[in-house]
Amino acid sequence: MPQIPTDVQVKPGVEADLQALTDIYNHYVRETALTFDTAAFTPEERLPWLRSHPEDGPHRLLVALDPDTRHNAPHVLGYATSSPYRPKAAYGTSVEVSVYLDPGATGRGVGTQLYRALFEALADEDVHRAYAAIAQPNEPSVRLHEAFGFRHVGTYTEVGRKFSRYWDVSWYERPLLSRTAPSASPDPSRSRR
Repeated sequence: MPQIPTDVQVKPGVEADLQALTDIYNHYVRETALTFDTAAFTPEERLPWLRSHPEDGPHRLLVALDPDTRHNAPHVLGYATSSPYRPKAAYGTSVEVSVYLDPGATGRGVGTQLYRALFEALADEDVHRAYAAIAQPNEPSVRLHEAFGFRHVGTYTEVGRKFSRYWDVSWYERPLLSRTAPSASPDPSRSRR
């Protein structure tokens, strides 16, 4: 299997990447239970998702580009995102992260490059925890997350149904060391005796 060149470019995702990003995601929608979406998307349907990940802030979209070109345009190898964990305000310092790769780019270090860049970018944000939901079985994703310091915190059993069967989802958690977050102040209720 050929190796990904070391000069893979990781950059913020932009609208020009939307067709390739949609194609990659739709592969997982149609062919796998790694996402619980069951209907493919058009690029127009995915545009609000792309726009919800600006170039700065805690909710990012990073894209890996192959330096070799197809039709004079860089080939998108995959992407990583950090998205809101839950909508309530107190969850604002937590993100859910994920990586999706072009099927031809799996197992070649692209996910590692994307996560390395994503977590480096998040170090400049007020983000305290990252969470990953991994539909099981998915040993490559488990290995990737564990390599980045995620630990298993629980599994929802048979939480989703796709392809006429039920699937488990394991949750992984990683503390993030923010260079900008205020220090946590002690909870006064915990110091009472």
